[in-house]
Order: sequence, then C-alpha cells, then structure tokens
Amino acid sequence: MGNKINTNELLIKNGRVIDPLNEIDSVCDVLIEAGKICEVGKPHKELPEEKVIDASGKIVCPGFIDMHVHFREPGDEEEETIRSGSHAAVAGGYTSVVCMPNTDPTIQDETSIEFVHRMGRQTRKTHVYAMGALTKDRKGVELSEMGLMAGAGAVGFTDDGTGLQDASVMRKALKYASMFGLVVSQHCQDNSLAGNGVINAGFNSTLLGLPGMSPLAEELMLWRDIQLNKSIKTKYHAQHISTKGSVDIIRRAKQEGIPVTCEVTPHHLLLNEQTVAEYDTNYKMNPPLRTEEDIAALKEAVKEGVIDALITDHAPHLQSEKELEFLYAPFGIIGLESALPLFEKALIEDGIIEWSELIAMLTCRPAEILGINDTKGSFTKGKWGDVTIFDPGEKWQIDVNKFISKARNCPFHGWNVKGRVSCTIVGGEVRYSSERN
Repeated sequence: MGNKINTNELLIKNGRVIDPLNEIDSVCDVLIEAGKICEVGKPHKELPEEKVIDASGKIVCPGFIDMHVHFREPGDEEEETIRSGSHAAVAGGYTSVVCMPNTDPTIQDETSIEFVHRMGRQTRKTHVYAMGALTKDRKGVELSEMGLMAGAGAVGFTDDGTGLQDASVMRKALKYASMFGLVVSQHCQDNSLAGNGVINAGFNSTLLGLPGMSPLAEELMLWRDIQLNKSIKTKYHAQHISTKGSVDIIRRAKQEGIPVTCEVTPHHLLLNEQTVAEYDTNYKMNPPLRTEEDIAALKEAVKEGVIDALITDHAPHLQSEKELEFLYAPFGIIGLESALPLFEKALIEDGIIEWSELIAMLTCRPAEILGINDTKGSFTKGKWGDVTIFDPGEKWQIDVNKFISKARNCPFHGWNVKGRVSCTIVGGEVRYSSERN
C-alpha cells in the first residue's frame, strides 16, 4: 500500500463536488471519518495537513462502479489476476468492480464466490464483488446453486460470454433469482443467428471475407427474455447492448413498466464496424462493433436515460492470443484505465449529457442495480468513504505500455484524450494517486 495516506480520516477541499443521487453539484468540501462519509459542504472541523487533499479545479464524486469486468482468476492468471485488475481499477477511478464468472473453473458455488471476495480484500485496492453463473459450467442446461451463492454475497447471476439459449431454463432462472432479489444479467446472443460470426453482419463483413454476426442475434434474445420476465418481474439486466434494435426493445419495455436495465461500453459508443478493415484483432469484441446508425441510437438512449450504466467489459488477453488470425483470436479488449476519458469524449465533448448524468451512470445507478446502494454510490452520510477525484480538462495520450493491467489489448492506444483520474479513495484511504504512480 505504498501509495496511500495511512488514515481513514480525510478532508477533500475546494473541488467541484458532484453527487447525482443527492443532487449536489457545487464547489465544496467532503469530510470522511472512520472510513465513512461524514459531511459534505463546508465542515468546521480542521484536519492536519497530511489529511487534507486540495481538489481545486477538479471534480470530486462518489467512487466509480464497474459492474462488468473479467479478472481471469481462477484459471488464467497469466492474463490478469484479481490483484493486477484491482490495481488497474483504482488507476481508472473505480472503487468497486464486479467480476464475471466465466473463469476456469467457473464461479458457480459459494466457495468460488468467497474466493473472489477474499482475494479482493487481501489486495486492498478496490471493493471486489462477483456474479455467480446462472447455469452449471455455463452450459445452459442445469441451474447453478444460486441460493448458496446469494448467501455467500453474490450480487447477481450471469452466464456472461454465453447467452442462455433455452427459454425454459431462462424462465426458471428468472423465477429463482426473484426469490433473492438479485439481478439476472444476460449476454444477449442467440447462437442460431450469431453462428460463427466475428464482426457485424452486413456489407462490411462480406467485403472483408469474415463471417458476420447479425444484430438480430442480440435483439431476439433480449426480446425473448423481456417477454419471459413480464409476469415474473425479476431484476433483469442486458449486458453491453450494441444495436438500435436493442435500444428500441428496452425503451418499449421500460415504458410498459417491465423491470429491465442495460449497460453500454465506451467502444460501442466510439468505434464502428469500419475499424476492423485492417484485421486488427484489438477491434474484435463480442458483441461486435456496429454501424454509425447504431452508435447514434446508443448515444440518444444515453441522453434519454434508457441506458442505465456505463461499463468497461474489461477483458484481458495475452498478446500471443491477440496475434492470431482474426478468425481465431479471442474476443475482448481492456478498458479500466482508459474508460473515463473515452466516456468524456463520447458523451461530454459531443454534448450528449452533462457531468452529473455521466457520473450517475458510473455510481448510483449501477449501485442500485447491484443492490449495494445502501453502502455505495453516493455521498450520503454513513456510506463508505469511496471517492474519485479527476481533472476533466487534463490532456494526455493513451499508452498501453504504461497500463498497470497485465494486458495490452486496447484499440485506443495513441489516442489523444481529456480527463484523467488524480486520486481514488476507498474507505477513506487513498488507494491511487497520480502524483505517486
């Protein structure tokens, strides 16, 4: 912990404090005592100089929450570990992350949930949560031990990386999850339509001679699940949506009062299907990059509030794997350390939303979906002293060779961006400082 101030008592002064849940957006101070939020405003209490952080010219907000990361432990620790991923997370301003269960072995019982949580506590960087698999070995046939995982602290269930193909099994999963009040998070992909696709289906895939993945593969499963959930009304979350059709389906479902939430990544807001023209596997992801029309629909959905959360889908891979031919290279890119400036570029610079709305999608909204809003996601008195401080105007160049993550599979290498995290505080302790790293 060489980069932290060894105290659970801090005073953050002179920053632009933005707390969407409590409708705060003003220059003021934040006082943390015993690791918890104590006061927001102009506290009369004075602390020693070593316990004061001057945030002049910066934004101070509740700690970012990423509800969709892959830390590859257990099984593929050479790609990323809970330790290395946690270090990357705080460098990106994230004070809480949720690990997906598509590890080897699968996170599908109380022991594996407890393992992830224990490794996160031992690392002492960010809060580390886990989702458990919906079905055993993520095969979509038999439900996992959801009750035992809920008891061990799982924040939801998903077969992420694989859509649950069998409608009857999905219906049972929704019913069972409703007993625990936990979210079912779905990778919407109908394999009968996706086939062996590696990029978006259309003229571009034909031109490049690569198998395409139809947008209908995402939209059909999403529509099916929403129909299944009409009467059950479980918390249902659509992962990394990428098409205009998906936006339309979710918008209608919300208008009908069906409990559905969704998330979007920076790459689906910034990159289109044309970027794969050079066969660079850093642009290979699932769901694939779509059209400019899809990007415009996603941004409009963010503006309308149809999209609830911003996530990275941080998916580390070995360089040797990403150097394979496009057909055979794995899907996925990393994103924890570059997410903030990319979201700023996609949503703030383009005038889609204001900072308070963007921060809500990184804090209180994912906290509510995950059911951790009693302790995370805002500066309400008594909640964890988790704080992200960043300079929205600082210009820098993304350099994957300087990333803390073990992986380097990022398509944004060399991009000139604005917005940089200067300090990440977890439970009143500075877990990352740009001045010390």
